[in-house]
Amino acid sequence: MTDITLQEIKQEAEKEYAHLLEIRHHLHSRPELSFAEKETQRYLRERLRQYGFDDITEVADTGLLAVLRGGDEGPVLVLRADTDALPITEENDIPYRSQREGVMHACGHDVHMTCLLGTARILKKWQRRWQGTLLFLFQPAEEKLPGGAKAIVDSGILDRYHPSLVIGQHVDPTLPAGSVGYRPGRYMASTDELYLTVSGRGGHAALPASVTNTPYLAAKILMALEDHVEENGPEEFPSLLRFGKVTAPGATNVIPPEVKMEGTFRTFDESWRSRVHERITEIAGLLARQGGARAELEIKKGYPVLVNDEKAVRQAILFSEQFLGKEQVVPLDLRMTAEDFAYYSHRYPSLFYRLGVTPPGQTDVYPLHSPRFNIHEPVLTTGTGHMIWLTLSFLKNRKEEN
Repeated sequence: MTDITLQEIKQEAEKEYAHLLEIRHHLHSRPELSFAEKETQRYLRERLRQYGFDDITEVADTGLLAVLRGGDEGPVLVLRADTDALPITEENDIPYRSQREGVMHACGHDVHMTCLLGTARILKKWQRRWQGTLLFLFQPAEEKLPGGAKAIVDSGILDRYHPSLVIGQHVDPTLPAGSVGYRPGRYMASTDELYLTVSGRGGHAALPASVTNTPYLAAKILMALEDHVEENGPEEFPSLLRFGKVTAPGATNVIPPEVKMEGTFRTFDESWRSRVHERITEIAGLLARQGGARAELEIKKGYPVLVNDEKAVRQAILFSEQFLGKEQVVPLDLRMTAEDFAYYSHRYPSLFYRLGVTPPGQTDVYPLHSPRFNIHEPVLTTGTGHMIWLTLSFLKNRKEEN
């Protein structure tokens, strides 16, 4: 399959450290929001051209798909990195802090792109030494519904290549640098956005016969919906329904004609998810009518449950243990957060894993989406080298299986 050794990969990744730092600092200082990653797209294309890539296609408007064929025919793998940033003002005092007020790579997507570019650069240099086809997918708009992954899957562009595996890497500040984490099967929750309006007749609070008590009804509906999900969800997997925003523009003695609520519903069971959509619509409507009001519930269906291919996870754990050491490969818990990588996992065998980015022993850890989030930058070489090792190992494994 290849004469590329584990040690050679580690040494090559180490030699690329300065280059990886340059990339990461550039991307971190120039973040762009979802569906607006035009400058990022241009930068990624320029880098890929410099590395010798010529088969580069725009996807999902602001994304890129770069194809690299090895020295002979073999399996097809997709390596995915997300490219968008978040509407957060950075608070880190660093030379490469965000130059765009209110926009920050607070979820590590700059790291994902950097490691994927590093992987592309090295595997391009070694192109004749491995067999198969690699699709380097720089996907936009992970952070905002409907997400860039859905557009890419729906376009059918990946179907042309019949990938045997889609691989995604994501940073995790709860894991120490030098480690990775895996979970087979269901890993991350589905996510839906809820927009509920309770409307009736507004007026003076001291004249109850002439008004509809919309705040009371909204509160009653809120508790009923959250209780229904809490009490009836599948025992083997958690579910969560929470309203994070309630707008009732009245006053101490004024009942507003409308109360608006916005929330999220998350679960790990797609069948239960569909039933909840129907049931909470029924509950909201019934309780509103009983109080002489109307309820309008809009459900924006978001990302599905992310499901890791169990066989691929078992294999990846062995590969990672070879590269990092057994003690550096850890199991992951279920996460109620969501990821649009889930769309790939419902279409192709998929593997989504976590890369530790916090210096070992550090206790002052800022979470993802924090204005103070940052990484231990030597993990750029770990993330790149590890991705190369996973890629070559899966190419060899899939070729031998066929």
